[in-house]
Amino acid sequence: MDIIHWISDNQQVIYIIILMIFVGIEVIGHVPSVLHTPLMSGANAIHGVVIIGAIIVMGKAESDNYLALILGFLAVIVGTLNVVGGFVVTDRMLEMFSKKKK
Repeated sequence: MDIIHWISDNQQVIYIIILMIFVGIEVIGHVPSVLHTPLMSGANAIHGVVIIGAIIVMGKAESDNYLALILGFLAVIVGTLNVVGGFVVTDRMLEMFSKKKK
């Protein structure tokens, strides 16, 4: 019975996580393999989920829980760096296939 109370207390968070899973699968499924290796796409999607999860943790944390706030903030920063880095690498890969300007 304890699990039923936990599910009912955290129903919105469960819905958000399920939605994040479907959006992540949809995004990864529509990335052409020419642009990303599967590893890079997976890492970017995972860190996108990390960013959302960290924001949720920071939003749910008490204002005096500095450990949760600091770890959430660091997770947002590191996840954002990885996602942006993936897009930078993709841009460099696309430049290799473009025609050289004279």
